[in-house]
Amino acid sequence: MMLKTDKRARATLFRSRLTEALRMRGLSQSALARAIGVDRSTVSQLLAGSGARLPNAQVVGECARALGISADWLLGLTDRPETAADILANSLSLTEAPRALVDAQIFEWHKEAAGYKIRHVPAALPDMLKTRAMLEWEYEPHLGRSTDQVIGASEDRLNWMRGAQSDYEIALPLFEMHSFARGEGYYRGLPVDVRRAQMERLIEVTEALYPRLRLSLFDARRVYSAPVTIFGPLLAVVYIGRNYMAFRDTERVQALTGHFDHLLREAAVADREMPEYLRGLAADMRG
Repeated sequence: MMLKTDKRARATLFRSRLTEALRMRGLSQSALARAIGVDRSTVSQLLAGSGARLPNAQVVGECARALGISADWLLGLTDRPETAADILANSLSLTEAPRALVDAQIFEWHKEAAGYKIRHVPAALPDMLKTRAMLEWEYEPHLGRSTDQVIGASEDRLNWMRGAQSDYEIALPLFEMHSFARGEGYYRGLPVDVRRAQMERLIEVTEALYPRLRLSLFDARRVYSAPVTIFGPLLAVVYIGRNYMAFRDTERVQALTGHFDHLLREAAVADREMPEYLRGLAADMRG
């Protein structure tokens, strides 16, 4: 239950916050008066009064608009001075997602989150675990002749990510790994020698880098996830194709972290079981 604020205290807080907003914006009383369409004496009264009287909603709203702040903040109804639109813009952004290997935006997010645990549901096998031959096969249809150049330019970023002081938890759908092992669906046409070498890489890293790197598989018939990366407590990014939807507000980052943790609890193949499971898939590989 919210406590009722005394009217005199609310009026005092309004004057204090209006004064603070003017100072922060570098705006004079005269400039504010012109912006909201009142006499300067009216603004003086708003700032210098000592009673319990508050201005009407029109004046409060115009002050908030002119100063680029929240009317609720002026009235003491919230501790955040930003407008609702600003809060939304700061907590959610839509960023272009170029079809490129470890693009600059993703790399910046990884650097920002260095030292934090990174949770990742990739759209396919994670780039940071792929062999060069696998990267060439995957990116050539899109990049054409520049494939080798792009991979070369991205190698430093990939190496940095592999050597960063961040723990990685990666969850993949079970069908993704099976499709890869069998060369089906998305992986149709991927040569068996490339698949074998890639599987060997996955076995190697899941053994050598555990527990800093944990790879598990979930059954998409039971649980589902869109591609998402959660950069510690700082940021959660959902991949929707041409764009990333990036969330920075605590509530949504925590919600997506809880979603990822649910995938791990429901894992069909847990991280400790991965090397042996991958060996079984490798043994059944065919051209």
